[in-house]
Amino acid sequence: MILIKDKSACCGCSACYAICPKQCISLSADKEGFLYPVVNAEVCINCGLCEKVCPVLHPKKKEVQPDVFAVINTDEKIRLQSSSGGVFTLIAEKVIDKGGVVFGARFNENWEVVHDYTETKEGLSYFRGSKYVQSNLGEAFNQAKSFLDAGRKVMFTGTPCQIAGLKNFLRKSYDNLLAVDVICHGVPSPTVWKGYLNQSVKNIYKNQPLSKGTLKLKDVIQNINFRSKENGWKNYHVAIEYKNGERESTPFYQNMYMNAFLSDFSLRPSCFACPAKLDNMQGDITLADCWGIDKLKPEIDDDKGCGLMLIHNPIIWKQYDEVSSIVKYPLSLSDVVKYNPMITRSVNSPVNRTLFFDLLFRIGLKKSYQYVTSSRLLIRILRSLYRKLK
Repeated sequence: MILIKDKSACCGCSACYAICPKQCISLSADKEGFLYPVVNAEVCINCGLCEKVCPVLHPKKKEVQPDVFAVINTDEKIRLQSSSGGVFTLIAEKVIDKGGVVFGARFNENWEVVHDYTETKEGLSYFRGSKYVQSNLGEAFNQAKSFLDAGRKVMFTGTPCQIAGLKNFLRKSYDNLLAVDVICHGVPSPTVWKGYLNQSVKNIYKNQPLSKGTLKLKDVIQNINFRSKENGWKNYHVAIEYKNGERESTPFYQNMYMNAFLSDFSLRPSCFACPAKLDNMQGDITLADCWGIDKLKPEIDDDKGCGLMLIHNPIIWKQYDEVSSIVKYPLSLSDVVKYNPMITRSVNSPVNRTLFFDLLFRIGLKKSYQYVTSSRLLIRILRSLYRKLK
């Protein structure tokens, strides 16, 4: 049976939960808000399937390097609604045109991030745009398998570790599956996200505190956009619209939640040794922002968003390559990695990460982040002085 002794060795892909024939594995959140498998030993039959499908225990090495393209959706409206080049929507629409099903991450009514599926083009709007929180996969793997076994085409999008978990869970290849992973900096804690939203709501609804059910997130938030392009693609904003008509919009580098995320404090422990970087990616294609396009191909950079596509499985991709609204520009892998290093490497764990979470529950996100970053700065100064004195 699967036992998590070291939390850095579990990426939370849920493959073990989905594969268990006795349904004796549950996913339980730790104090940081990340889900980990818990086995009911009294029901477990020791079949070993949970260990066999784990992408951390059984990573799959990829030998062939992908074809690399900068990609843009020629539909300006969809591109502006998307995080980067708007290509996800075009591919997903083609899947639905073929009678297929599309899985992706969306917000539920409580503004938690969950995996779900749609069989309509209208439903794709819920999956469009980045969501910087680890999603709860729920029953998505088993639902996808049911559609695949029924002969339906399935497009499944997720982080590289989620796609690796899906591929291990399926245990065989499906010609009707298009697995799409997205380049990932790391997955932030759902608990940090909920705390940030609660504080944001309190700041807006000052006379109606969000506590003991007086107000609920679903009752006060109208929309959330992690990557609003109101000031351009490169200077994206985090925008929250409230049902009272108010709207918050802050540049990502001034947003406290994004600061904690991009400084790596709120990430899952496994993200510091990610099991699904380029050589172990199991997606048929990979989508990402094409950062650096202003230098690699400046003539197409209009600051409205440019996507990056890595094609790992040309045979599967050939079924969808006729999408006419995708404009593709060939690039070299080495060039794009310079500007998006998360393709090949994991981030480093901050020195004060444990302290950040210890403080989080006592003094909140803003103060805990300010404290650990000021402490980190002091450490850097002392180290610098020490080196000079040696």
